[in-house]
Amino acid sequence: MKLLNGDYTLLFKDGGVKVYKSGKLLYFNKRPMFVTLKTIVALSEFYDRAYGEISELGNQIIAKGTLSVPSGSEFSFKDTYEAAVNGFKVSRNVKVLKAGDDLGFSTKISFTVTESNDVHDYNCFIPGVWYKQNEFAREKDFGKDLDSEYFWKMETGCALPLFAMQNFTSGEMAAISRWSPDVTMRSLDIKEAANHVDPKFTIGAIGMSKPDNRTLNYLYYGYAVRKEFDTKVDGLSIDYVYPGCNGQMPATRRYAGLDFNDEFKSFQRVSHPVEVGFEQNYTVAVNFGHYDSFQSMMKDIWRVTYDRLRDKLFDVDNEAHFHNCMKMLTNFTQQYGNSYGLPFSCQLPNMDISSVSFQFGFVGQQPGIGYQLLRYGDKENVVEAYEKGMNIIEFWVKTAMTESGLPHMCYHPGIEEFEPYPHYIRMLADGIENILDAWLYMRKKGEERPAWLEFCRKTANWILDIQNDDGSFYRAYNTDNSVRMDSKANTPSIIRFLVQFYLVSGDEKYKNAAIKAGNWSYINTFQNMEYRGGTCDNMDIMDKEAGIYAMFGFLALYDLTGEDKWLEGAIGAADYTETWTYAWTFPVTTPWPKHPFNKYSISGQSIITIGGGADVYMAACSYTYYRLYVITGDEHYLDFAEFINKNTRQSNDVDGSIGYIMPGLGHEAGNFTTQVLQSHYHWLPWCTYVQIDPSSRLYDTFGGYEIADAQKLSPDERVKRNRIYEIFAEYQK
Repeated sequence: MKLLNGDYTLLFKDGGVKVYKSGKLLYFNKRPMFVTLKTIVALSEFYDRAYGEISELGNQIIAKGTLSVPSGSEFSFKDTYEAAVNGFKVSRNVKVLKAGDDLGFSTKISFTVTESNDVHDYNCFIPGVWYKQNEFAREKDFGKDLDSEYFWKMETGCALPLFAMQNFTSGEMAAISRWSPDVTMRSLDIKEAANHVDPKFTIGAIGMSKPDNRTLNYLYYGYAVRKEFDTKVDGLSIDYVYPGCNGQMPATRRYAGLDFNDEFKSFQRVSHPVEVGFEQNYTVAVNFGHYDSFQSMMKDIWRVTYDRLRDKLFDVDNEAHFHNCMKMLTNFTQQYGNSYGLPFSCQLPNMDISSVSFQFGFVGQQPGIGYQLLRYGDKENVVEAYEKGMNIIEFWVKTAMTESGLPHMCYHPGIEEFEPYPHYIRMLADGIENILDAWLYMRKKGEERPAWLEFCRKTANWILDIQNDDGSFYRAYNTDNSVRMDSKANTPSIIRFLVQFYLVSGDEKYKNAAIKAGNWSYINTFQNMEYRGGTCDNMDIMDKEAGIYAMFGFLALYDLTGEDKWLEGAIGAADYTETWTYAWTFPVTTPWPKHPFNKYSISGQSIITIGGGADVYMAACSYTYYRLYVITGDEHYLDFAEFINKNTRQSNDVDGSIGYIMPGLGHEAGNFTTQVLQSHYHWLPWCTYVQIDPSSRLYDTFGGYEIADAQKLSPDERVKRNRIYEIFAEYQK
């Protein structure tokens, strides 16, 4: 019996499953019924067996059997296989028939790979978690140590519950993912431990493994308890484990009073109870394919899974949300001595001010908020907003410039001094772009602000002076221009400002510098997928915001030149960046009675860095993804633009119903992988800025706050309006 899907055939024979392509065996499972037991001494032993019965029912193949283990426990399996869009669907039912003295169990759907048993021969993909071989992750991040046995990741830590592995040599990919977003809430009255049982746990784990036929459990001080048993392991396999667990990870702490010096790892297992009548029911998608590159594989399998699992659109009035946000920013901007700005952080729900410190960009976004306030105040005739916005820009222009042309990054009004914060090239880009935008806006009104333009010119000239011969820039500098962090990965972040200052000034040197930076970024950032270090307060590791700024930079070069190379780079960065976004959802509870996640979904939030929590920063990209749709005609970008234009709002009190002191407020970030939110429960200025900035640009370019509004325009009109740099020509001087 067999199932066909494209070039791939599932053949059922001798109680097992084999996957062929053009007569070549690529994957197999001789003994698909698999159970891991938490034994009476809390060690993990696994057993497997071939199906006892395989039958055909319409377009489905039903495989059944019973697996008995030495302890006396017995499990029945019923697996249903069928062809599905772009792959296969496997639905499993497992029932406990007899209970021995085992404490818990888990099961696994898996396929052993034939091309190589060496983990190092594969690039891997888990959205927001694992890219290629995680070259740009921390040493202790998941997937970094390729010499482990178990590479399993809890689904809730993934932007989509998807794992793919691609062979370097052949280009063949196997992928496994949860079929539907039907996770339920775990037992909140049970403490999650390193090896615990939870009957309500419906989260799976995805990944791969190549275990020894020995137990593997780590004691609290790091000792690995290993005991041999008889089950045979056929090789490296791609796995879906249920209930899920986090596989071998370097331990984050040691017991300092012990002199045990072996390699210290952890293995956080979860089991279901071995109780007669207990059942597991879960379904996965299995996909196979051939791709010429990791990037093309990543893009395709992400979209296939996204189309199946993407959460429904959040019901939000984006125009009302924009106005609520602007009212809130107007309210909390104030004068501090000779300076103007917003607090650095405020505790929710009542905006109790924790810290007052102004950042040029990144999490502070003071000039950006200044520009938005003056724009809003002018358009809506809100004098208070307009004056406060003007005062923010004036403060930075009058006080932040240094003799070299490198502006200071952080100001503390309490001491009336600039802080010794590193001059991050990314933070510089945030602030200086918005001062240029403010100058452009005022000039369009007929009001000259020569000091603002001169501030931008000095900064632009400083950028040219410190550009490396290869076109790159370092990550951060000291005030005296010396290099503070010598990674070059943030180079794309400054490209858009250089392009726009060229358009304002007409001076070719700025254009040439932007193209040089673009050429370096095309090779190193795009082609090498070196998207790292975008978040200024994190290590120089792979993250989302490096992808965002690469997308901004490449698209600016395409807008300027029309060259396909830059569009290719923008598309590549966009395809990478969106994979950090929680496109699916699962239940989450919070410790606070007033929090949006008690009412709304977590979809639209996005993972910050490899191994990190999640925040709302993808909101910054809705306008850009829509512009990519207009340029390319790719309907997926249209869908994703609308998704992040709506679902990112779910961490906000969008209508006042949550009970925050003002509608529009939202929290900064958190970690909800355990289904219980861990968060500072505070607001920072960037949280609101990344939502109003693309909304204002969507309105200014396409005439509405909703993607649906822009879609009402004719295709020709959308294309015409999307040529956003044509307006810059009139400002050249």
